[in-house]
Amino acid sequence: MTILPLLALSCFPSLSLGFPQEKAPNLRETRKLVNEFFSLNFQEEPEAQRGLEIVQQLDSFPLDTSSKKKRWRKELLKIASKRSELTKKAGEYWTWEEEGRGRFIIGGETKKPKALLISFHGGGIGSADARGSFGNHNAPAKKLGWLAIFPQALEATEYGWTDSGTEEWVLGLMESALRTWDIPHDQVFFGGHSMGGYGTWVLGAHHADRLAAAAPSAGAPTPVYNYQKELIDIQEGVIPNVRNLPMVVFQSLDDLQVPPDINQFAVQRVTEACEKWGGYSDFTYWEVNGVGHGAPPGGSIAQLEKIKPFSRIPFPKKLVWQPALDWKRRWYWLYWPQPRLGETMIVRMETDSNSIFVESNTKPMGLQIFLPGELFNLKNEVTVFYNKKEIWKGKGEPTLGSLLLSSTYGDEQMLLDSRISPF
Repeated sequence: MTILPLLALSCFPSLSLGFPQEKAPNLRETRKLVNEFFSLNFQEEPEAQRGLEIVQQLDSFPLDTSSKKKRWRKELLKIASKRSELTKKAGEYWTWEEEGRGRFIIGGETKKPKALLISFHGGGIGSADARGSFGNHNAPAKKLGWLAIFPQALEATEYGWTDSGTEEWVLGLMESALRTWDIPHDQVFFGGHSMGGYGTWVLGAHHADRLAAAAPSAGAPTPVYNYQKELIDIQEGVIPNVRNLPMVVFQSLDDLQVPPDINQFAVQRVTEACEKWGGYSDFTYWEVNGVGHGAPPGGSIAQLEKIKPFSRIPFPKKLVWQPALDWKRRWYWLYWPQPRLGETMIVRMETDSNSIFVESNTKPMGLQIFLPGELFNLKNEVTVFYNKKEIWKGKGEPTLGSLLLSSTYGDEQMLLDSRISPF
């Protein structure tokens, strides 16, 4: 299972002044380091530190010609594609069958899928069954030409989709599916009903940079109440993070299992966030009355058809990120080695001046900023402002270290060979 890299870059050498002056490894040594990097388990601290050492070493390997960049992009993607895959046959499977854990179902269109749907089941304490989401979404996914993966939460708890281990496993299944089938990384969707709606909201927010859109049904993010049991907020790491994620949220007013007040409050928070930061232009709240805790009018396919037109935008000009996971280091064109959970960071790019504006309450030490050619003029200097004050100016030189650091997803669009470290 592939997990985002757990790299502590606080000791990153001189990156903001250019790449280090260490002697670059020869080609044989470089390939050995790259293969070692992809073999590491970044959940383990010693291996994470080793990954850091490799990135540091390969920052001394400049990608100073277009042929070098093209060759190494191709090679890294090839190595990344060799990691774990799934069977292409529809059916029920287990990741840890001997333990009776890690059950998932492969369904939908399995021959030539156009997109990938991760469908989250409902349930709660003592109830977790992937067949529930299979019943909701298998036929609609098949009709749309989408592959569908139906994971079963590792533990049957109230918040099973965000229990430690389950979220990482789900992301691993997603990545394995993308390696197994020729599906564009820009065509990944999340959907789910009831507790699966909660999972769609929250995991969608945590991993919005990986998704085309999300469709939660009859489920909501976790509410926050005060001592008077008044609803005062939504859990951290959700509302800010869906700024650039298209969503279609379904709710029935007469739903007794998931009353509408929580989703209504979440929509209120989205409205406030939109007024504050802009964005949320493809957020849709679909509210009806009379279906209780059932599917939307027209069935699940009606909701999925509403998100079908969307594709992921890998490099939005403005980002809002409120980290909720210590292992989630990358966010679109940012990489924060030690994300401060609950901190809200706003980063926007101004094309005309080739400038980056970063805002946060506390300085995001160690923040790495990749420089996509779609947003930046890489021939000119980049100026970085923190809370309106200029803090850095210079160029980001292309290095193999940057390309390697950006390649963990195995996502061709997210491969970037230049980055800066202004903090």
